[in-house]
Amino acid sequence: MAETVDDLSTPLGQRAAHRKRRFRLPFTLTQALATLLGLFLLVFAGFAIFNKDPLGGEPMVHIALPAAKTGATAKAAPPVAVTRQQAKAGINQAPTGKQNTVTIIDGSSGARQEVVIPHDSADKASSDLTVPMTGIDPRLLEKSRYGMIPIAAGSLKPFNAYAAPADRAKAAKMPVVSIVIDGLGIGAARTMDAIMKLPPAVTLAFTPYGSDPGKLAALARARHHEILLQIPMEPYDYPDNDPGPQTLLTTLGPDQNLDRLYWHLSRLQGYAGIANFMGARFLATQAVMQPLLREAAKRGLAFFDDGSTPRSVAASLAAAGGVPFARGDVVIDAVPTPVEIDRALAKLEELAKQRGYAIGTASALPVSIAQIGKWLKTLDSHGVMLVPLTTTMLKSKSA
Repeated sequence: MAETVDDLSTPLGQRAAHRKRRFRLPFTLTQALATLLGLFLLVFAGFAIFNKDPLGGEPMVHIALPAAKTGATAKAAPPVAVTRQQAKAGINQAPTGKQNTVTIIDGSSGARQEVVIPHDSADKASSDLTVPMTGIDPRLLEKSRYGMIPIAAGSLKPFNAYAAPADRAKAAKMPVVSIVIDGLGIGAARTMDAIMKLPPAVTLAFTPYGSDPGKLAALARARHHEILLQIPMEPYDYPDNDPGPQTLLTTLGPDQNLDRLYWHLSRLQGYAGIANFMGARFLATQAVMQPLLREAAKRGLAFFDDGSTPRSVAASLAAAGGVPFARGDVVIDAVPTPVEIDRALAKLEELAKQRGYAIGTASALPVSIAQIGKWLKTLDSHGVMLVPLTTTMLKSKSA
């Protein structure tokens, strides 16, 4: 009789021994993922350590520098890479006596090119990248921690040196008008319109902002425009209405505001004076305006108040400090339509005939440039003379 086997008669553990064993991995899924992550981090660290890019992939730009011939015995300094941020502020170079080595890096391909240049040429190349110095009198420059800023040299002052030429004898005998186009330097297209489409006797005011305000200001001077530098100042609704970085504030001490002023002054050169950029609260506060006007006198600069606030104390402080001064009379494009601009220009002309001089301000809107340009062509026939702002400043003072 065949022997039957059932679960009850089989000893414990014997049935399991007859089953087919399953294959098990020597590690868990969690351990596998941890191992893969570790390998990834190891490869990444190795790439970062042994990769030849010391700048860690920072964006880079090309900068054209004049190559200089050097002797066989000349020693080159260690290469210095030029990044985008360094290019904006000037090339970061390591001085080595008479020459430097600058490495130009292609940000897309990584190709490198080393250029050896004399130390003097390096300084010139660096300054050329920031502020074009054409026509700037070196005697009227002083070094600050932000760069070169204007300074008076005895009787020689930026106000006189950079004033646009004008027939002042003729201007003394007839009504004159000055027009200041402000807010320039940020929008290159509108700035170029003001420079190229308006006559040289129109004064141009540049803000310290923009990618290269110094280059545009140099172009304006090359076209014989007189230029001003606008200084951002605190308005009543600050910080909801913020003029920009390094704004002069009523809550700061004199030293802090002057330090900010020096930053603005270094942004471009060749201006005859400074002007407010916004700043209704600042202009009305004597405690902060007095050091500013005192500094303007020290540096031989004029001050132009755009007339935006009736509470400004600039006029009295400028007179007390001997600072050439003028205040705007009419905002030409307060309402930027052809009809309203023409009406404002007619008001400006009438004021000049009554008082002997008048000053209008406008922005570089296309409609403003167009209407002002048309009006200026008829001004001589109306018995009124267009002159740069410095000429009106001198006439108003004598009057």
